[in-house]
Amino acid sequence: MTTIFAPTNPHRAVRWWLISVAALIALMVLVGGATRLTESGLSIVEWKPVTGSVPPLSEAQWSEAFEAYKKIPQYRELNAGMSLSEFKEIFWWEWSHRMLGRFIGVAYLLPFLFFLWRGGLSGELKRRLWLLFALGGLQGAVGWWMVASGLTERVEVSQYRLATHLVLALLIFAGIVWTVRRLAERPQIIAPARLKFTSVLLLIVTFVQIYFGALVAGLRAGRAYNTWPQIDGAFIPAGDRLWFETPWWRNMFDNVLTVQFEHRMTAYALFVLAALHALDAVRSRTAAGGALCLFAAVSLQAVLGILTLLNQVPIDLALSHQAVAIVVLTLAVMQVERLASRQSAQARPRAVPVGQAG
Repeated sequence: MTTIFAPTNPHRAVRWWLISVAALIALMVLVGGATRLTESGLSIVEWKPVTGSVPPLSEAQWSEAFEAYKKIPQYRELNAGMSLSEFKEIFWWEWSHRMLGRFIGVAYLLPFLFFLWRGGLSGELKRRLWLLFALGGLQGAVGWWMVASGLTERVEVSQYRLATHLVLALLIFAGIVWTVRRLAERPQIIAPARLKFTSVLLLIVTFVQIYFGALVAGLRAGRAYNTWPQIDGAFIPAGDRLWFETPWWRNMFDNVLTVQFEHRMTAYALFVLAALHALDAVRSRTAAGGALCLFAAVSLQAVLGILTLLNQVPIDLALSHQAVAIVVLTLAVMQVERLASRQSAQARPRAVPVGQAG
């Protein structure tokens, strides 16, 4: 293995700021998962980005919020007769999820503006961080777009919009992880093209698997077909059960059996690909540590997925499954970045000491 030293002098504060935001996003995803599992996401039926930060403070305000919830289909069809105390339980989950989203926006924007003011950012890094901020703003709008899908005709949010919401959150998370890695000072690895390709393919398949996982959550498909390795009585279900809806492609998003089956098959593909990538990395003595860690995380994720399915999605196993998915994504991004080419010190995104003109 050949290495080329790529010097850089990043500002430590910038890296720790981004790491903190990434950790908050990971926490946000888990709180969002808990909100989904407890059926709490539709308990707040309005989107008030500023005034919505204040929860009900009096019994009259609580009654008003509860009456608004009673007007949507989820209450009438699933929670009719719910008490005010039961409503408060689901309200606090959704309120916490929204407040954490607002806090992340502040935690990102204020330090970002400070670094811009002090000249602590320069070049491509500045443009990349503005893009991540714009995606964060879009994420807030997508969140309400998702919630709105469950307020009039459905008893839950659209699985399409739920999957979009989750994937966008993790795309922002991955962008931050990549940016932090680009700021790190370490030698560049000269890797075989095949190893680079499989690392990128692993990252793509990871995102696809996360998308399918969100569809499973949106359709509550994890509470059906709770056997493994068979599903609906066979390893590969009958075609007329997988593809009965028309047009055929709707089965991939709306058919509970098909959605769970594609989630399983993608998991198998991810496991095999991670194993082959790790074997190749060990043989070529290139980024073997990262590849083995990624394979171990994928293996743990597979075990948790099976246990979650067999136990019909208990909240502790489901959130553990989701948490390890974030770990898998993090390691996949790190492995791609580890093997990717680096620009010269003059051209690559960098941070400069705070107070120095950038």
